[in-house]
Amino acid sequence: MIGGVVLRALMHVDMVVVCDDGSVDLTGAIAEGLGAVVVRHERNLGYGAALQSLFTEARRLGADVVVTLDSDGQHDPGDISRLVGLLVDSGDVDIVIGSRFVDGGGSEASGWRENGIRLITGLVSNDGLSVTDAQSGFRVYSRRALDVLTLVEQGMGVSTEILLKAGERGLRVVEAPINISYDEGSSTHNPLVHGLDVVLSTVKHLSIRRPLLFYGVPGFVALCVAAVFWGIALRMFAEARTISTNVALVAFSGTIVGLMLMTTGIILWVLISVVREKV
Repeated sequence: MIGGVVLRALMHVDMVVVCDDGSVDLTGAIAEGLGAVVVRHERNLGYGAALQSLFTEARRLGADVVVTLDSDGQHDPGDISRLVGLLVDSGDVDIVIGSRFVDGGGSEASGWRENGIRLITGLVSNDGLSVTDAQSGFRVYSRRALDVLTLVEQGMGVSTEILLKAGERGLRVVEAPINISYDEGSSTHNPLVHGLDVVLSTVKHLSIRRPLLFYGVPGFVALCVAAVFWGIALRMFAEARTISTNVALVAFSGTIVGLMLMTTGIILWVLISVVREKV
């Protein structure tokens, strides 16, 4: 797949950079032979690590606009000029996402895969960023976005990490329609592992951004439930001089869970506040 992607992309950009993420075939050699700059990882590090290496190389090369797209043929390089034009012509857009879910876009993915993507996108959108396709790898970045985005995720969760950090840093994100194809032999990622990786990564970043809300609210709810069951247990004891083991267990468990969650939220909030002040 890599040869066709490189050749078609070169028709729309000044330079193509390929990350050979520890492949065991001729991916790097083919890409280099066709005129691409190849960044190599000695072993497979993951999608996020590949993006980090590509961003680092783009900064070194002094790129003004960076386009990322998958090398397995899912994305059409013919859409590059249209998406880049949207960013350049606007003057105030920092990231353009190629979306399969906006009007004019489309996908050959199965229904359950698309529903999974919508679920993940909902987690990001609920954090205040309005997007329809948080898992699209076809994106255009301005130089400003390239400079302010510091990525840490090694796996597939980097897609949502970028969006969450873009919202946090005040970057303007828009979407444009694209069509995504799933030809035989394209993506080899297990969709369940992919989805779990993204969800866990997204939850982690959301918990770091708003620890009091993320941990404090469930903790408060747990304490309220525990209070109700403590009340039931005390009433039973007052009336019959007996304590229901099940009721007491729920009350005790709710108290412990609630205190742990609220304590975790407060500790994380303090630590994150201190780190941000230092930065």
